[in-house]
Amino acid sequence: MTGPDALGGLLIADFSRVLAGPYATMLLADLGAEVVKIERPGQGDDTRAWGPPWDGAGNATYFLAVNRNKRSVTLDLRTAQGRAAAEGLVARADVVVENFLPGTMERLGLGYDDVRRAKPDIVYCSITGFGRQSTLPGYDLLVQAVGGLMSVTGPDPTQPVKAGVAVVDVVTGLHAAIGILAALRHRDRTGQGQRVEVNLLSSLLSSLVNQASGYLATGAVPHAIGNRHPSIAPYETFATADRPMVVAVGNDRQFRALATTLGTPWLADDARFRTNAARVAHREPLNQELSRQLEPRTADDWFGLLSAAGVPCGPVNDLAGAFALADRLGLDPIVEIPDQEQGMTSRQVAHPIRLSASPSRYRNGPPRLGELSPELLARAGHARPLP
Repeated sequence: MTGPDALGGLLIADFSRVLAGPYATMLLADLGAEVVKIERPGQGDDTRAWGPPWDGAGNATYFLAVNRNKRSVTLDLRTAQGRAAAEGLVARADVVVENFLPGTMERLGLGYDDVRRAKPDIVYCSITGFGRQSTLPGYDLLVQAVGGLMSVTGPDPTQPVKAGVAVVDVVTGLHAAIGILAALRHRDRTGQGQRVEVNLLSSLLSSLVNQASGYLATGAVPHAIGNRHPSIAPYETFATADRPMVVAVGNDRQFRALATTLGTPWLADDARFRTNAARVAHREPLNQELSRQLEPRTADDWFGLLSAAGVPCGPVNDLAGAFALADRLGLDPIVEIPDQEQGMTSRQVAHPIRLSASPSRYRNGPPRLGELSPELLARAGHARPLP
C-alpha cells in the first residue's frame, strides 16, 4: 500500500519560466506539491511558443516537457493589482521559486527580504545564470560555452560542440530541487525559512566532476577527445557491421571478459593492455585490435554476447531505441495523462525517482494559460478580475 504524497500539503508559488526552474518545480509537483505557475497575460512562459514540434492540440512540446501537475495563473506584475494578487499567493505559499534577472523581484516588492518580513518561514529559491551579483543573462548554450563544457565536448579541440540537450539547465533544476528540500527539512526542525540560491555556472562547474578535479589538482587543462574517456580504456564508440556501439570497460576483470568473448583472450595478458593505465597509454593499438574483432557483427549481436559476459556495452540508440530499451527493461518510461478538456492524452516521460511508500502521481497535464486566475483571486481575497 502507498501512503500520502511525499510533498503533499506544500504550496509552491512558481515565478520561473523556460527550463531550470520549471523542471525543478515539476519534479516537486510529481511528488505531491501544489504548484501554481505565475505567467504573463497573453504570452505565458516563453516555451509555450518554442515550436515546432507541437502536439495534436497545438501545444509546444518543449513547454509540455516540464510543466505537468501544475496550475497556471496569469498576473501582470507591473500593475498594483497583479502584484497584490501575487502577494496573496506568496503569503500562503511554503516555497517561492523565481529565475528573473537579479533585482527584478526586489523592484516588484516580491524579493526575499520583502517576503520573509511577512513570512519568516518561507523557503525562497532564486535561480540565476551567474549568481545574484551578475545581471548577465543565463542561457544554457552560453553557459556551456563560457563554463568549459563545450571545450571538452566534440571530436577535437578545434570543434567545440554543445550537448544535445540543455543539460546545464537540467542539472541546475536538480540542484534547485535538492536545495529546496534541504531548506524545507531545516524549516521542519527549526521553524525558520531561508534563501536557496543556485546558478547555472556553479552547477556546471560542479557537474564537470573528474574534468574539473583533474584541472584543479594538476593544472592541466583538459580538451575534447571525442567519445573517448581521458582516464579509462576501452571506453568509447566502435564501428560494427551496422551502426556504432559503446564499449565501457571500467576494470581489468571486465576487460578480460571482453577479450575472451571477442575470441582474443591473449589481449588481457599483453603487457600493453593488462591494466587500465597501460590500456590508456596504448589506446591506439588496443583500438585497432578491438575494431578488427567488432566490425564483422552487428551492434545488437555484440550487445547480447558481451552483456551476457558482463561487459558494459550497448548500441548508440536514437530516442525510439532508448524508450524501447527502457520499456523492455520494465522501467515504464512513459506515462499517459488524460486531458478531458482537450479530449486527448498527454504522453510524458515518467518521473525518474521511484518511492515505495509515496510514489509520484500524475494528477494533470501541463496547464492551459491562466486557467486558475478566477479561483486564485477568490482564494487570495481579491474580488476584481485581472486587467
